[in-house]
Amino acid sequence: MKTFPLGRRNVHRVGFGAMQLPGRGAFGPPRDRAEALAVVRRAVDLGVDHIDTAQYYGPDVANEILRSALYPYPENLALVSKVGAKRDDKGGWLAADRPEELRAGVQENLRALGVERLAAVNLRLHAKGDPKVLDEQLDAMIAMRDEGLIEGIGMSNVDEEQLRQALARTEIVCVQNPFNLVDQQSRPVLDLCVERGIAFVPFFPLGAAFGRERVLGHPAVKAVAARLDATPAQVALAWVLAVAPNTLLIPGTASLEHLEQNMAAGHLRLDEDALAALGAGGTPE
Repeated sequence: MKTFPLGRRNVHRVGFGAMQLPGRGAFGPPRDRAEALAVVRRAVDLGVDHIDTAQYYGPDVANEILRSALYPYPENLALVSKVGAKRDDKGGWLAADRPEELRAGVQENLRALGVERLAAVNLRLHAKGDPKVLDEQLDAMIAMRDEGLIEGIGMSNVDEEQLRQALARTEIVCVQNPFNLVDQQSRPVLDLCVERGIAFVPFFPLGAAFGRERVLGHPAVKAVAARLDATPAQVALAWVLAVAPNTLLIPGTASLEHLEQNMAAGHLRLDEDALAALGAGGTPE
């Protein structure tokens, strides 16, 4: 698998997302803890050197599983987390994005993972807000980077204007936004990341909140999968890698079978006919 820079590191373009290690909806304990541990170890065995996580996955579950499975971590493993959210006692998602909450979130990640520094931390935004508030949040992220708590600053769920505001203040090493074959509202953000050499890490690459059937059940995706002897999910993931050179995948699963399938997507070559059928950067024909 080819690599792309994630800050000061070069990582394989297919990584692993820890969001599905806890229970349903990234809340509560895992369905099968033993398999969750095995999935994480197998991912690293298959070449994963970029794991995306968050302390609020569970909460307090995903990071505990990662530490139990991998500590002490391989030297080349880039652990990336995110701050700006928390969970209520029913699993609801709440904002936790004041500067002091961002610092507390980073410190909680460090403690839970048992590390002194994270390869990157994404600042998760919840909605279009006051640019002054974003500047205050960036101040907190920059301070933590300068203190050595994080190597690089990332952003999540941002629009082009917000990303440009951040880039005027500091280096941004990665961006996480929703993006897949049928929902490409983040295309301007992706294009800016290509221009600036920033890693773009799409979430919901298989649809998820936008409806998995819209992606995996699309006739063009199913036809390409049948012709290339692949699964629709592998085709959708391979398309994300083909759409731009800076895209990094973090497909998540708590299933060993699905992990093997996801990793194989990194080796699936979409030929010209496949790209034409899938839109080659647009929506499926």
